[in-house]
Amino acid sequence: MPETIRRPGLDPDGHIAREGSLARVPGVFRPVVAAVRDRLPDALGGRLHSAYLYGSIPRGTARVGRSDLDLFVVSRDEPTDGDRDAVRALGVTLDREFPQIDGVGTLLYGRDRLLSDVERHDLAWFVACLCTPLLGDDLAARLPRYRPDSLLARETNGDLGRLLPRWRERIAAADDTERARRPLVRFMSRHLVRTGFTLVMPRWNGWTSDLREMAGAFGGYYPRRAAQMAEAAAYGHEPVGDPEVLRSYVDDLGPWLAGEYARVHGVKAPRPD
Repeated sequence: MPETIRRPGLDPDGHIAREGSLARVPGVFRPVVAAVRDRLPDALGGRLHSAYLYGSIPRGTARVGRSDLDLFVVSRDEPTDGDRDAVRALGVTLDREFPQIDGVGTLLYGRDRLLSDVERHDLAWFVACLCTPLLGDDLAARLPRYRPDSLLARETNGDLGRLLPRWRERIAAADDTERARRPLVRFMSRHLVRTGFTLVMPRWNGWTSDLREMAGAFGGYYPRRAAQMAEAAAYGHEPVGDPEVLRSYVDDLGPWLAGEYARVHGVKAPRPD
């Protein structure tokens, strides 16, 4: 009989295991996390339902002065402009106060949107599997368990084709400097690697958030594109400001990946925004 390959990121029943925990937060980042826990309720008041950490800090892999703080905030109702301004201002303050982080990225959604049917295999999955509870009631208790299947692949990253025109606009609008292009390379590199991974995720049958491991899994199924994806994974960690990299993303790797994704998994259902 062929050997069964046990992939990472799954529990014994084959569901995606929740990654990260507050216990894994490195000591140097704990003052930042404590500040979020103390200040976010003041920023949103009674409109705050819950808040989560995600990314490298709760996974314990963050790099001092290089990693950003990633927050997922859920409001009791649909977020207002005032809510968005409040969390943005908090992020600016935290970034200025704590040199161990390189920026704050905050996602803000209303509870009803997150629990809606259309988000069941996107935002809801993100909270249930990739977010670490920090404040409030954990919505994962109201969500199903998830497997690395084609439905999850389609609803998480099946919108690359719709995103590429916006990427081209962002590139065109950016200042013609290496410093201005580096954040774009970092963001687009990470997005492409994650999309490449979820393209093959159902066949690979596992989960990882490590960019290099994602690229390696992808390359096993698409060897002709393996080098491109490995390079994108490297730029996701150490971005360059090379305009040719950005052009290759929106003119070559991105369009090919969007087409292959649609062929294999279909296209993500439209969202309100």
